[in-house]
Amino acid sequence: MTKLATSPTVVEEERKLKRARKAALAAFLGGALEYYDFFIYATAASLIFSKIFFPAGDPTVALLASFATFGVAYVARPFGAVLFGHLGDKIGRKNTLVMTLVLMGAATFLIGMLPDFSTAGYWAPAMLVLLRLMQGLSAGAETAGASALTMEEAPAGRRGFFASFAMSGISFGIVLASLAFLPVAAMSEADRLAWGWRIPFWSSILVLLVAYLVRRTLEEPEVFEEKHDHGELVKLPFAKMFKTHPAQFFQVALMSFQVVTNTFMQSFGLAYAVSVGVNASTMLWVSIVGNVIAIVSQPLFARLSDKFGRRTVFITGVVGSGLMIFVYFSVISTGNIPMIFLASTLITAGTYAASNSVYPAWFSELFNVKVRYSGMAIGLQVGILCAGFTPLLATALVGADKANWGPAAWIVAASSVLAAAGAAWARETSKTPLRELGNHVN
Repeated sequence: MTKLATSPTVVEEERKLKRARKAALAAFLGGALEYYDFFIYATAASLIFSKIFFPAGDPTVALLASFATFGVAYVARPFGAVLFGHLGDKIGRKNTLVMTLVLMGAATFLIGMLPDFSTAGYWAPAMLVLLRLMQGLSAGAETAGASALTMEEAPAGRRGFFASFAMSGISFGIVLASLAFLPVAAMSEADRLAWGWRIPFWSSILVLLVAYLVRRTLEEPEVFEEKHDHGELVKLPFAKMFKTHPAQFFQVALMSFQVVTNTFMQSFGLAYAVSVGVNASTMLWVSIVGNVIAIVSQPLFARLSDKFGRRTVFITGVVGSGLMIFVYFSVISTGNIPMIFLASTLITAGTYAASNSVYPAWFSELFNVKVRYSGMAIGLQVGILCAGFTPLLATALVGADKANWGPAAWIVAASSVLAAAGAAWARETSKTPLRELGNHVN
């Protein structure tokens, strides 16, 4: 009995699905590295850097200075978006994403090598700021590039699902960052400040090697290659984007305010909890539990957006986060550990996961392929520029009054309203064919 030959259509579908899976894996690993690196810095800024990189004095002032170094990366992110967005739309997604990966990994490793203030004086915080700026340049383009590439490789009707693995990778990176700091938090303060804090930064080299090997094997998406081969790419993608997609740029910028929720929980929330007597290790476990569940819940929410639309899932998520943040800070102020776990998990793996899982596909889909990387990267980073400094603002407003958590919650709530407004304005794209995305503005 002769074996029936596999039809060319089936072979082609299998080939495309294999490419989509590889792109999703590369996005997952790249997101894991980028945000392992980014959030070990957030954790160290909350617990360590105020004590070793700045002169001794008022601890609140030192914490403000530490959060300021955290925030400078957000200033660099729009510049990284312009630079790498341009390269991504000119030379291709793959090579650009390799560059962002290496830049982040190198900066993170070198932070672990820095001398402290007692050794190098003001050179210590100056070098810390420089390396943090390098992290910001990389992070300014990583998510946009990985999202665009994965969305362009995804099968029809499943773009949201495949693109969401970049976000699951970010959750995994946050889990790794929290796990890396658990043994550090358990050390004596002398050992922790002297050398223990450096280990998570040095460990990032392992994640970098795995992510680099996977990313080097990627291919350029066919929809991008078609434009490249026919000479249809533009000379200055970011300038073209502002000319042809101004509304989409502002929509993405507004919707990007949804990340303020996570920024607060990973930085200000940790510092605030410790200030009211909650153990740092407990808060790290709180983060781990929520993000482990989010690794699974985010693709599920993204799949819902493939079925029912991006706007519905996104707005439900940001409104939910804006409400739940009041519960989150309230239970932290009481020190009720089970309720802290519950509230944090409902946000991280629930409301925030809903909006977070949708944006990789949706933001990419709003732009034409010729300006997609630039449009998503720049819009995203301009929108979240304030996110890096909101912990600084909240720390200044809350001050030494540990019962005064209201200003922090209202900052998150206001950011959620802005994100919902952007989503209500943006075009629904879940059912639009890949090659028609962004064409309506050209």
